[in-house]
Amino acid sequence: MLQLIEKGNFLSLSRTQPSLFSSPLSFSLDNGTYVTVTAPGIISFHPQTPPKHKKFIVLSCGVHGNETAPIEICDDMVQQILTGTLALSHPVLFLFGNLPAMDIGERFVEENMNRLFSGAHSAGEGCVNDERKRAKALEDAVSNFYDDASNQDTKYHYDLHTAIRASKNEKFAVYPYLHERKHSRSQLAFLHACGVSTILLSESATTTFSYYSSHQHGAHAFTVELGKVKPFGQNDMSRFEQARQAFIALVSLDDYAPDISLDSLDIYRVNQVINKHKEDFTLHFADDTPNFMDYAKGTCLASESGAEYVAQQDGEAIVFPNANVEIGQRALLTVVPTTLEESDV
Repeated sequence: MLQLIEKGNFLSLSRTQPSLFSSPLSFSLDNGTYVTVTAPGIISFHPQTPPKHKKFIVLSCGVHGNETAPIEICDDMVQQILTGTLALSHPVLFLFGNLPAMDIGERFVEENMNRLFSGAHSAGEGCVNDERKRAKALEDAVSNFYDDASNQDTKYHYDLHTAIRASKNEKFAVYPYLHERKHSRSQLAFLHACGVSTILLSESATTTFSYYSSHQHGAHAFTVELGKVKPFGQNDMSRFEQARQAFIALVSLDDYAPDISLDSLDIYRVNQVINKHKEDFTLHFADDTPNFMDYAKGTCLASESGAEYVAQQDGEAIVFPNANVEIGQRALLTVVPTTLEESDV
């Protein structure tokens, strides 16, 4: 524990000596912040004197192990908190998702973890691999963390990623389907402060981590794509500085509330969710085609035996194309521009 406090090297120890955290561990820092480690890669902080209305903030990263920039941002924040150079105003839970995938520099080891939430980890054959077990453990960590929140407190979850391919809009966020809830102007403003000005509105339930927190716990939750995948140590961290500073302000200030005009955002809605059903599923554009590249109505975007998928309207754009997913999983989203009215937020 002394090494953890002096060096703040929680992620490194979680990856190299996970047995240190095989049992729950709790302690207090010199500034009174109460620290709880429940498993490797799962650590929460409760400040000694939070404001009356607290923000319960979850920052998750590494759900895909090769998406390293968000991991480095969260690792740095945890080090600063443990060593006393960053003082918190609100409770914060940090989740470093897929530690074994980080070690091999891959998205996952056996199964895409970001398709395993909202109970999907236990569907079918059940928790039959480490990624399913970890997804359940991450859900449990979020639930236990939010259990401490009162009705006056507000819950937040930012699941941080980087995308497989480049994007015409480098940073963007997926706003999970809200069912009957309204979108949040303050959250859109916060994302804009992070350098995220493109918002993709999901219009259906999914098994992503952010949808789990949004739907199950009523949290303001987002999948935040901060750039392109790079190996550890090869990120140009200056490109992530806006996001880093915004997250530091969020956790350290009693009230961090930037404002925004909705006109400052590029907003899209999902038009088609295209799943892979056959092994011969093929994308009809180059591998280096960026996210948000748009096409004319009728353009063939993908095909497989017995099916052809085309743009249904002019300006329909592609997001998250990946022909190498498992049968039955999403291989492509298409999106179209939309707007949010003042009455929608």
